[in-house]
Amino acid sequence: MLIGQFQTKLDEKGRCAIPAKFRSKIGKRAVLAKWYEGCLVFVGEDGWIALLEKLTAKSEIFTSPVRDTDRFIMGSAFEIELDSQGRFVVPKLLRDYANLASDITFLGLGERIEIWNSKNWEEKERQVSENAEKLIETLARDTKENGK
Repeated sequence: MLIGQFQTKLDEKGRCAIPAKFRSKIGKRAVLAKWYEGCLVFVGEDGWIALLEKLTAKSEIFTSPVRDTDRFIMGSAFEIELDSQGRFVVPKLLRDYANLASDITFLGLGERIEIWNSKNWEEKERQVSENAEKLIETLARDTKENGK
C-alpha cells in the first residue's frame, strides 16, 4: 500500500526521484498522467488498468463523460521507466499542467500516487483539513443511502 507524503525537488531537466518507500511497490515501470485538481497521478504499470476500470466501471463507453475522462487521463499518459536511483523525467506537458517547478510533493493514496506542486498541495491540504468533518459526514450519509 502506498501511504504518506514526501517532499522532494524537481531538477532543471524536469527529473525527480520517487521516494524510496514507494519504489518497491511501484516497480521499474509506471504510468504518469494528468489527474484532477491540477496534480498528476503516478501508478505502477500493473495498477494502471485497474485504475481506469475504477473510473469508468459502471459507465457505458459511448457516453460523453466516459469519453472525456479517457481523453483527459489516457490522452495525457506517459509510460515511465525509473532509472537505478528511482529517478524519472516528468514530461513538459505534465510539468506545465501541474505547475511543477522545484518543490514537489508525492502523496501515497493506497494504489496510486499524486504528485503536486508543493505550494498547491499545502493549500489543498488546508482546505481538506478545514472540511474534514463535513467530508466524512457526507461519505457516511452517501454510504448509508446506497446501502453499502
